[in-house]
Amino acid sequence: MIKLSLLKPTGHLTLGNLLGALRPMVAGQSEGRCFYGIADLHALTVPHDPAALRSLSVETARLLLAVGLDESTLFVQSRVPAHSELSFLLESTVHTGELNRMIQFKEKGRDQPATRASLYTYPALMAADILLYRPEQVPVGDDQRQHVELTRDLALRFNRTYGEVFTVPEIVTPPAGARVMNLQEPTTKMGKSHVDGAGIIHLLDAPDVVRRKIARAVTDSDVGAAAVRADRTEKPGVTNLLDILEACGGSAAGVTTYGALKSAVTDAVVAQLEPIQKRYADLDDASVSAVFEEGAATCRQVTAPVLAAARTAMGLA
Repeated sequence: MIKLSLLKPTGHLTLGNLLGALRPMVAGQSEGRCFYGIADLHALTVPHDPAALRSLSVETARLLLAVGLDESTLFVQSRVPAHSELSFLLESTVHTGELNRMIQFKEKGRDQPATRASLYTYPALMAADILLYRPEQVPVGDDQRQHVELTRDLALRFNRTYGEVFTVPEIVTPPAGARVMNLQEPTTKMGKSHVDGAGIIHLLDAPDVVRRKIARAVTDSDVGAAAVRADRTEKPGVTNLLDILEACGGSAAGVTTYGALKSAVTDAVVAQLEPIQKRYADLDDASVSAVFEEGAATCRQVTAPVLAAARTAMGLA
């Protein structure tokens, strides 16, 4: 089985990324051939600082190794030209009406005068990312389901129009990862692109920073022995802390106050991040670059026949 996932370098990786995505990726490395990439081309769809993009890409690369993704093929998307080339071929098969319906474009770009064309055509690039590796299944959450459904539609349309080239992937719902919410806005996901970092624990946050952020986490005004309990509707902040504690291997047994809960969460999170930060510090730039260059070379070999078949089918070769 082929596994594929790309992460946009649009912010520092967070505890939410670790518990919800990276840790399951590490655990699943033995279950198939895994391709995990840094989607730097995706980051160009919105205004960005080139220096920050380079820095975040380097940091993300080191963190992917630091969390334990050393049995997978790791690559940077822009180092595999087939992604860009197949994206244009798929732009020549997708319809504008389909792109107009994409939720991401509706929310971020429609009717905005400075919207980049790449945001509009972004679904074609995402489809190329997937179809190049011919996966039979694509695990996807609700936020990306529409894009993968379009990927299936494009693969079917291409195969009908030009001949059988692409594997049409099935959409599968992955096992639910740990649900980590913003410490200051516990009804919102802990996203790495959030402007205010007060409620976000980053993987490279020092222990004192982690302690301060958790100490300031939103709870509620309840007191007494029943205050520390899970209730996502009435007590989202407390529930989030309990979820984080459990996901990090801690226990709320005997915890009856918010102060004790936050202390337990802090200890569990710091213990989770400490070995990652140590491995991150021990890695050197040359070794990280070598891993990603080797991964990109592998991806170029894997994607070349798929791109060549698509070009030939469309009459370009």
